[in-house]
Amino acid sequence: MKITPNVWKVCGMRDAHNVRAVGQLQPDYMGFIFYKASPRFVGDSFRIPNDLPTNIKRVGVFVNQALDRVYQLIEQHQLDFVQLHGDESVAYAQELQSRVGVIKVFRVDETFDFSFTSEYENIVDFFLFDTKGKHYGGNAIRFDWNLLKKYVGNTPFFLSGGISEANIQDLKNFHHEMFFGIDINSGVEEQPAIKSVDKIKSLFESLNKIGT
Repeated sequence: MKITPNVWKVCGMRDAHNVRAVGQLQPDYMGFIFYKASPRFVGDSFRIPNDLPTNIKRVGVFVNQALDRVYQLIEQHQLDFVQLHGDESVAYAQELQSRVGVIKVFRVDETFDFSFTSEYENIVDFFLFDTKGKHYGGNAIRFDWNLLKKYVGNTPFFLSGGISEANIQDLKNFHHEMFFGIDINSGVEEQPAIKSVDKIKSLFESLNKIGT
């Protein structure tokens, strides 16, 4: 399938005013990072604004977090999905899947073994393929999307990794039958955790020109 602006996720949100502003653009998913080492960590006093539209799926991003803490945050923030960005096991994902939607992240470079994804088939709702870098996401660089030709699974996936207007042509040229949507973060930021509404609008105006 080709990308459309109706299938997108914006991740790394934190500031209440910015959450509301981006929420007006109606992303399908909005991600909040609960990993303390991330520059986009929401903080201990964070609350999702009550007026965030209910049709926007709330995604909590975790890295090797204890399950009891994940469950606590699911309840506290009424999360619809959890995004597992660390080394979480199949059993860990399966435990969560009975309570909430699950997105499993794989950090890709030329050495990544795509057969590893098969262990999570029928366990999680989506995969997310991101750039392998020094951070668990938000590295502001893209990987070689041609590597995804090696993915032959049946779980739909988000494409992530420094997506911005700079790689519109690459998005136009990218095709995969399990390609579900895009995940944007660092490529549309003014600073870590603060998204530029203008950059997001410009990105999707360009994507609209690609067609569906």
